[in-house]
Amino acid sequence: MQAIRFEQTGGPEVLKLVDVPRPSAGPGQVVVRNHFAGVNFIDTYFRSGVYPTNLPGTLGQEATGEVAEIGSGVSNLKVGDHVAYLGNQDTYAQYSVTLASRATKFDPQEISMECVAAVLLQGLTAHTLVTRSYKVQSNDWVLVQAGAGGTGRLLIQICKHLGARVIATTSNEAKAEIARQAGADHVINYNEESVPDAVHRIVSEGVHVVYDGVGKDTFAGSIAALRREGSMVSFGNASGTVPPVRLFDLTEKNLCLLRPKLYGYIVTDDEYQRHLNAVFDLVKCGKLDVQVFKTYELKDAAQAHIDLEARKTTGKLLIYIP
Repeated sequence: MQAIRFEQTGGPEVLKLVDVPRPSAGPGQVVVRNHFAGVNFIDTYFRSGVYPTNLPGTLGQEATGEVAEIGSGVSNLKVGDHVAYLGNQDTYAQYSVTLASRATKFDPQEISMECVAAVLLQGLTAHTLVTRSYKVQSNDWVLVQAGAGGTGRLLIQICKHLGARVIATTSNEAKAEIARQAGADHVINYNEESVPDAVHRIVSEGVHVVYDGVGKDTFAGSIAALRREGSMVSFGNASGTVPPVRLFDLTEKNLCLLRPKLYGYIVTDDEYQRHLNAVFDLVKCGKLDVQVFKTYELKDAAQAHIDLEARKTTGKLLIYIP
């Protein structure tokens, strides 16, 4: 089978399409013939060495496809079932192996394989952030950094569904319009004005919570945009890793700082299925609009990383796996 691998960490150019052995299903596992894999910033962290990984390395956190092989003890799935699952840095490939308990069956007539692949990781991330990291309430003021990105758009939509008032940041007017279409009440162009100043003009006391997946470039401004007893949820490093934080900087406004990871919220099968079913329900009832910005061939995975890191994208990137 074919897969994307890298022999050393570095830029997108280290990603190569190679032939590797097809995996086999062990007890409690299934092999999935992947059709679509999602591209996420965390993939670039492993590729570049920001996050440690074994070499030679593989990539991919999510995929949709069909069950191709079933291991012993599996009773909830059969060969040919359409499933979605979170991978283990291994979905940029024609076949991957996963636990049967984490492969969720779905009807492609209700939700397309592309849509499910596009919403899986980012949808779970957004849903756990607004229900677990900081539980968004009706009439809360929420700041979403990078509101036109894949996760940003989903955060805006779910927060609006919960009755919150949302301020989003973007880099230009085209992206601002995307954030408005997602439901943002106010949009700030961070290239034209100070984000915390603009936030405090909109709501003088500041926001209840900031969801910040950008990292180094926006962290200080996010903290400044919060109100007393506000919550700063830092969940990504798109612009680089946040420098060490002085805890005393949080005391003036009694702020709460969190650096959560998705997998800490979906440790059990029950947690995973509960959040995923909630995301699927939002999609099926029309409350969550999922947009795919571009789909790349497996051989073009490096270009997907180039476009993602250049911030040329406004929605989800997918890899089609022939």
